[in-house]
Amino acid sequence: MSKHVLLALSSHAELGDTGRKTGYYVPEAAHPAAAFAKFGYILDFTSPQGGQPPADGLDGSEDDPVVKAFLDDPVLSRKVAETTRPGGFKPADFDALLYVGGHGAMWDFPGDADLLKLAAQIYDNGGVIGAVCHGPAALVNLRLRDGSFLVKGKKVTGFSNEEEEAVGLTDVVPFLLETQLRSRGADYSAGEKWSPHAVADGRLVTGQNPASATRVGELMITALGGH
Repeated sequence: MSKHVLLALSSHAELGDTGRKTGYYVPEAAHPAAAFAKFGYILDFTSPQGGQPPADGLDGSEDDPVVKAFLDDPVLSRKVAETTRPGGFKPADFDALLYVGGHGAMWDFPGDADLLKLAAQIYDNGGVIGAVCHGPAALVNLRLRDGSFLVKGKKVTGFSNEEEEAVGLTDVVPFLLETQLRSRGADYSAGEKWSPHAVADGRLVTGQNPASATRVGELMITALGGH
């Protein structure tokens, strides 16, 4: 029986008050999706506002065959264009949920009650939770049935303070992801900036940056039983 994975994409399009656009980072959806596809996983997509989420990270995508295949896939394209809000899904229908990054996630993931509830129930049901780059923004407020933070005492990573400074957005984002994860009791680690770094702690998988996206998918597959 095929396993069912839900990918969460940000609906937030504004990069603070900079006048620049943001959204979900397409390569961070495409590369894990490709890893899941190799094992025949069924993929669905959700976003806080539903419908077509704003896309970011498309510059240079023509040189990335994985991203091109993702964008050209008619089934995936339709699902991304017609995302369902988190409240429209049943936790029991999914084996895993992946929070896709992109700076937009910093604004809408942490406070979306339905998205947090869905992920907590999937995890409490024995499912796997993954997050890549800024996707772990959802984890800073994700509590389990017993009221504890999911990340407390767990090995995690996410976009580092060093990387946020390098892209000049330290004073633009609503909070620093590394700092906030640490404040929730996470055992945070980071690799060299822009280098692949992904961490699995039981059924929680996190990746530091876009270069870590494929590895996040692979580690989630391992956590799901390797098939």
